[in-house]
Amino acid sequence: MPVKLLSELKRGEKGKVVKIGSRGSIHRRLLDMGLVSGSEVEMERVAPLGDPIEIRVKGYNLSLRKEEAASIQVEVI
Repeated sequence: MPVKLLSELKRGEKGKVVKIGSRGSIHRRLLDMGLVSGSEVEMERVAPLGDPIEIRVKGYNLSLRKEEAASIQVEVI
């Protein structure tokens, strides 16, 4: 399966989190919001100017800055 950055997924595309590349408090916050290795995510929508993006993870919608999403690697499923 191909690996992409979360920020590169198209609307409706799904993937499994492989790695979170951020560090510090942002890393901890992403983990607390359910973005842990193996979590399934689906791209819901992208704002008109491309930032923020909205994903579905563990049954709820989550908005992320594109910069944060670019630090998360997902395996496309």
